[in-house]
Amino acid sequence: CPRYSNMYKEDFRNMTEENGNSSDSSSAFMSAILITSYSVAFVGGGIGSITMSFVLVKMNTLSVTTTAIINLVVVHSLLLFTVPFRLHYYVNKKWIFKMTLCKMVSAMVHIHMYLTFLFYVITLVIRWLIFFQWKDKVEFYRKLHAIAASAAVWVFVMVFVVPVLFFEYGRSGSYNDTTCFKFHKELQKESVKALNYTIIVSVACITCVLLGLQVFILVKVARRLSTSLCSHQEFWAQVKNLIFICVIIICFLPYHLFRAYYIQHVDDFDELESYNEVFLSLTALSCLDLLSFMLSGSRLFKQKVGMLRSRLSCC
Repeated sequence: CPRYSNMYKEDFRNMTEENGNSSDSSSAFMSAILITSYSVAFVGGGIGSITMSFVLVKMNTLSVTTTAIINLVVVHSLLLFTVPFRLHYYVNKKWIFKMTLCKMVSAMVHIHMYLTFLFYVITLVIRWLIFFQWKDKVEFYRKLHAIAASAAVWVFVMVFVVPVLFFEYGRSGSYNDTTCFKFHKELQKESVKALNYTIIVSVACITCVLLGLQVFILVKVARRLSTSLCSHQEFWAQVKNLIFICVIIICFLPYHLFRAYYIQHVDDFDELESYNEVFLSLTALSCLDLLSFMLSGSRLFKQKVGMLRSRLSCC
C-alpha cells in the first residue's frame, strides 16, 4: 500500500508539473504576441506620424479631412508615448511604476481606440459628402475654425472622459501594485456591462454601414472609370477611404466582438484575460494607418499597381 501510495503521489506531481509547464508555455507565447504587436505599432506608428507631420506642415489650407488627420497624428502620438511602459511590463512581468501611471497607460489604449474611430468616421463622412457633391469643398476658411473644432473634441475628452476614468477606473476591487492592466472587476458592475454592450453594438453597426457605403462608391467609381481605373485620382481617394475601413475591421472589430463574450464570462478571468489583452493589442496596430495612407498615395505604389493591372489585362 505504501508503494502504491507513493506511485499515485508521483503521478499527481508529474501531472501538476506538466500543467504548470503548459501554462508557462502558453503565457510566454501570449507575451510574445503582445510584445510583437506593440513593438510593430510603436515603430510603424512612429514612422507614419513623423512622415505625415512633415507633409501636414507644408499644407497651406486646413480642410476638415486635414484637420482630422492632424488629430489622428496627435492621438497616435499620445498612445505611442505609453507603449514603452507596456513593453517594459510585458518583458519583465512586473509593474515597477505608480498605480496611477498604470491606470493612465491602461486607459490610454481605450481613449486612443475610440478617438481614432471618431476621426475615421468624420474623415469618411466628409469625403463622401464631397464625392456625392453635396458639398463642393468642405474647408475651414480660418485656421481658428480648425483649432476650435479640434479643441471642442479634446475638451470633451479631458472634461468628461478622463476624470471618469481616473476616479472610477480600478475602484471596484483591490489590485496588486506590481500587476497592471488587470481591472476585470469593473466589468462586474451592471452599469459598466450596459455601457460596454452599447459601445459594442454601436461600433459593429457603424462599421457595417461604413463598409456598405464604401463598397457602393467603389463599384460606382469602377463602372465610371473602367478603362483607366488606376490613373484617376478619384479611384485612389476611395482606396484611401477603404484603408480606414479595413483598419476598423482588422484592428477594432475583433476586440469588440470578443469583448461581448468576455463580459459574459468575466468570472473565467484567468483563462480569458490573456486573449482579451491580445485582441486589445490589435487596436494599437491602427497606428500604422498613416504609414499605409502615405504608401497608397505614393507614385511608386501607383505605378506598381498600374503595371500589375496592365499585365493581368494582357493575359
